[in-house]
Amino acid sequence: MVRSEFISLLEKPGNGGGKEMAEKRGKTGRTEKGARRGGVEVGRETAGCRGGEEGRRSCKGRGLPPHPRPGKEPTPRPALGPFAPELLRKRYLRRDVSGDVAETAEEMFSRVARTVARAEGRFGGDASAMAARFRDLMAGGLFLPNSPTLMNAGLSLGQLSACFVLPVEDSMDGIFGALKEMAKIHQSGGGTGFSFSRLRPKGDPVRATGGVASGPVSFMEVFDAATEVIKQGGRRRGANMAVLRADHPDILDFVRAKERAGRLQNFNLSVGITDDQMRRARSGRKLDLINPRTGQVAEKIEAAGLLQEVAASAWRRGDPGVLFLDRINDAHPLPGTIEATNPCGEQPLLPYESCNLGSVNLSRFAGRGEVDWDGLEGTARLAIRFLDDVLEVNRFPLRRIREETLKSRKIGLGVMGFAEMLIELGISYASKEAVGMAEEAMKFIAAAARDESRLLGEERGSFPLLEESSLDWDAMRNATVTTIAPTGSISLIAGTSPGIEPLFGLSYSRDLLGEEMVAMNPLFERMAKDRGLGDGLIRTVAAQGTLDGAEGVPDDLKELFVTAMEVAPAQHVKIQAAFQRFTDNGVSKTVNLPPEATVENVLNIFALAYDLGCKGITVYRYGSRDQLLHLGEGGRSRARAEAETDPRGLGCRICD
Repeated sequence: MVRSEFISLLEKPGNGGGKEMAEKRGKTGRTEKGARRGGVEVGRETAGCRGGEEGRRSCKGRGLPPHPRPGKEPTPRPALGPFAPELLRKRYLRRDVSGDVAETAEEMFSRVARTVARAEGRFGGDASAMAARFRDLMAGGLFLPNSPTLMNAGLSLGQLSACFVLPVEDSMDGIFGALKEMAKIHQSGGGTGFSFSRLRPKGDPVRATGGVASGPVSFMEVFDAATEVIKQGGRRRGANMAVLRADHPDILDFVRAKERAGRLQNFNLSVGITDDQMRRARSGRKLDLINPRTGQVAEKIEAAGLLQEVAASAWRRGDPGVLFLDRINDAHPLPGTIEATNPCGEQPLLPYESCNLGSVNLSRFAGRGEVDWDGLEGTARLAIRFLDDVLEVNRFPLRRIREETLKSRKIGLGVMGFAEMLIELGISYASKEAVGMAEEAMKFIAAAARDESRLLGEERGSFPLLEESSLDWDAMRNATVTTIAPTGSISLIAGTSPGIEPLFGLSYSRDLLGEEMVAMNPLFERMAKDRGLGDGLIRTVAAQGTLDGAEGVPDDLKELFVTAMEVAPAQHVKIQAAFQRFTDNGVSKTVNLPPEATVENVLNIFALAYDLGCKGITVYRYGSRDQLLHLGEGGRSRARAEAETDPRGLGCRICD
């Protein structure tokens, strides 16, 4: 099967494409018959590869680490990034009883690989052989799992998932029960999401005491204070997402909650908006605010005015973001209503569900103007097997979380290095071609991921809720298989650009666990030297971080190395929407805005994200609060001098 056939097989994420791919694969390879619901036979490849020379070249045995085709190897580059040694030493590498680092990066990858591959033995597989493949996958910078897997696999803690959602019910037992559960999750290295929409509003009567309620925001401060004193597994601080529906009576207090410096610093905030509420905002109608305790209308406000308030607060402080609740639930394949996501918004989950994530490094599959599609398929398939194995060996922090997670077996394979992939292909992030490549790459990965989950379902058994789901398959191991995470830390380890973001800068300083570190983008350095542009340009870029105003730079190079704040806001949203079209769960993406952006710009971004099918949207205006990344050498000190910043603000710390 040629590449164009393969990528055309997935028309809807998580459903049709993998089915059709299975049928086509059955016609071309050695098979044993299987079937999907609806009575249509599909092929079950005994060898796990496509037939013929193309199949042997692309699969090389299902699940094996890919080997680039002759003449199409990615440009040689180190497997670890320049920030990786310090980051690994401070946060990831195992320590002995004295607190000293007791392993190397290579030993960390081996530890993780051995632990995860133990699951293979439960299904009659060769754990040792698969451990070697998992190790090579990670050590080669082709794929990395979420941080808790790297930190905790093979150690006494053993908790490997990053994302959790907990319910918060409208009672003292419900609220403080959730707080206790949050503490256990944070201690194990996970992040938590909450919907506070069920809590009665401020001033509402409390029959048991004869007093009045203090409202959701006050309880969020309790959760925030608890998070502040809990260090996750001894490695990092906790992270939370708070969601409040747009029709809650306390919604304006929620929207404005982080305008005071230092308040709720361990939370990201998102306003949950329905389709009806968006239509009301656009048509100038009022919005009913509903008391969740009584179900009665407490107040009517202008829907457009509320959206304006959300945009204004996001412009000032970067919070809140927006979640499109109906879109999230319409796409969800399982019974139940999703009300919240993980801390960075890319993983919607039902109460007590968790999810483990991992990301393919796209930059490793592009070179000399071409994509190594065969290697990308092999990596995606092996990564899905890895993530499913994580579910088998994971030590969940709560029994209820284990039960709910294993009913759906959700996993989330995503990408990092998209911006650097585009550069290797000669495509500007700001171009229409970039949107097309986003769709093509994610469509391809999603098809491979879903088909691999189907094959695992046939081998190991399907997730227990398959019959109750909207997925039309006879076998499927995982309810969801794709998620685009921000990859803040693991992209530093892999030495590539984070997630699907554009390059932040060609030279930038970064706050890395309290230390300022400076780096120059290696692709720019290489291409500038290849063009003979000289050391003067390198010094200019090192100082300011971009090519803006630099003399003697060819136009094609300026277009290729466009940075985040030079990309039009609409293009940011189009890239996010392109990935979302072929992603089961959500997509983490920040629309980076220059300091001169307006509230009206933010409103337009919200509207475009909704129109293009995004499940949520987040904006950040450069310098609006303290942040981890700064353009150019010394950018951190310049930003603090020039902008009104929050000295205790989050920047991107929650998702890093």
